[in-house]
Amino acid sequence: MPTAAATLLLLALVVFSLVGSRPESTVSSGPQYAASDQLVFPEHYRDWPFLTAGFDMSYRADMQMGDHHMFDNVFVNPQAYRAFVKTGTWPDGTMLVLEVREAHGKGSINLRGNFQTDVMGVEVHVKDTAHFAAGWAFFAFDPGGKTSPMIPRAASCYACHSAHAAVDTTFVQFYPTLLSIAKSKDTLSSVYRNEQTASTK
Repeated sequence: MPTAAATLLLLALVVFSLVGSRPESTVSSGPQYAASDQLVFPEHYRDWPFLTAGFDMSYRADMQMGDHHMFDNVFVNPQAYRAFVKTGTWPDGTMLVLEVREAHGKGSINLRGNFQTDVMGVEVHVKDTAHFAAGWAFFAFDPGGKTSPMIPRAASCYACHSAHAAVDTTFVQFYPTLLSIAKSKDTLSSVYRNEQTASTK
């Protein structure tokens, strides 16, 4: 008969094998592509580290929201998050997901402020130097979309991120838990540093 110690060891090995055999895609997958380099929607992104939420944010002075309000939530795949915490930079395979949700003020017992409701769309910012000459690419998904082609390089999002990103074409300046890491690792971009200097004058 096996001893108690042997039984415990056997149970530990079984548990370890089960944990280690979980599908990687449900935990921390990098970018996956379908035909014609279309990005496959990262279905489990809400299991990923949450970076920040914004309310009615816009990078255009002439943007008019009217009575329409929205939240955006940002998630990043776990491998990329762990690498950033260690180095202050994003590795190949990084996927940043921007989830846009409707905002409502009336509902249930709410009397003030806004809360999040339905998903309006999802954008994904991918770093994959093997697929994209410029390193990074943007993709946009409608609700329920399973694949998406790359947003064309002529789109304004590319120029905006290159001109204002705090770290490697990403808006780390809006991710409070990562901004301090980038500062401590000295990985903030020169364009962001110059903007900060100009804003204090």
